[in-house]
Amino acid sequence: MLVLDNQATEAVLTVPDVVRALEDSYRDLATGQGICRPRTDLRLPVDDRRVYQWGTMEGGSARTGYVAIRMKSDILTESGGTQSKYCVEPGRYCGLVLLLSAHTGEPLALLNDGLLQHLRVGADSAIGVRHGSRPDAAVLGLLGSGGMARSHLEAFRTVRPLERVQVYSPTRAHREAFAAEARERYGLDAVAMDTPEAAHRGADLVAACTDAVGEVVFGAHLDPGTHVTCIGGRPDARALERFDVWLRLGDATAPDAAPEAATRDEYVIYRAAPEDPVWQRHRHGHHPRHPPEHVRTVSLEDVLTGRAAARQDVDQVTFSERGNIQGAQFHAVAGLVYERALERGLGREIPRDWLLQDIRD
Repeated sequence: MLVLDNQATEAVLTVPDVVRALEDSYRDLATGQGICRPRTDLRLPVDDRRVYQWGTMEGGSARTGYVAIRMKSDILTESGGTQSKYCVEPGRYCGLVLLLSAHTGEPLALLNDGLLQHLRVGADSAIGVRHGSRPDAAVLGLLGSGGMARSHLEAFRTVRPLERVQVYSPTRAHREAFAAEARERYGLDAVAMDTPEAAHRGADLVAACTDAVGEVVFGAHLDPGTHVTCIGGRPDARALERFDVWLRLGDATAPDAAPEAATRDEYVIYRAAPEDPVWQRHRHGHHPRHPPEHVRTVSLEDVLTGRAAARQDVDQVTFSERGNIQGAQFHAVAGLVYERALERGLGREIPRDWLLQDIRD
């Protein structure tokens, strides 16, 4: 069994790789070769402001023979409209992906999830951009300047001819550093904006990559023809009114014996001590995303099979979101990392027998 850190993943994986792996996994879901469960969070109070969260998502593919579960152990706080998280101490995190073989049942690899997480979310948004935005989209309005913003910029460049980036984040030094990096690394016309409204104006693509829990995409400032993605925070009421098309990448598999238990929510949340006052401080997850009634909803499955197109004219305002198929992502991407790490001799080996036993469970 291999233990693979973020450096090993960085050495073998590219953004185009991830886009292809996810699209293949979504095709498996559409054809019934793949299965996944929605993300499940167990939340427990810690004190009057902190919450512990155990988050899991899993899935597998009969085509590839891989199954994986992603596991996250976080202490959460919310303050000033943003969520922060850590494990043990601020600046440290615990996120792991366990990859297994569906052919033999054996554990194959244990991976850090940090880089995988950034790449798979950026690739997800890029798939939405590929199928929902105008082909000539060249101006990106970016809300956020952290790791997710970086992975989104890189991913969007693989599917659209970006020329300009308008980036806003609350800390001036952060947004200016991001713009300077984008200019140097990609040769883009990258500008740090002083307000989120300025980042919206004139943008062909608006991407919210923040840790905010409130409204971050403002419909009053969206131009006709804009495509929107939002992985942190949410669109405001005016933005929801202006969306013409809602592209959903997929839905988690319904249970065999209880199809009525299927959900379209991104999270399934279980809370201990539900009357504890700490929950009044935590808004994250309280606003599941559902398209407004007036919006034409399209599934990626229908787009990939040619049954439907997302965008129908250049002036439509389109929106794309993953749905609740995170569990279908990690086995696809982790399997690719595992295969390439084996070829290159990367990672640390631990005896497989450490994880096996001779007592029937």
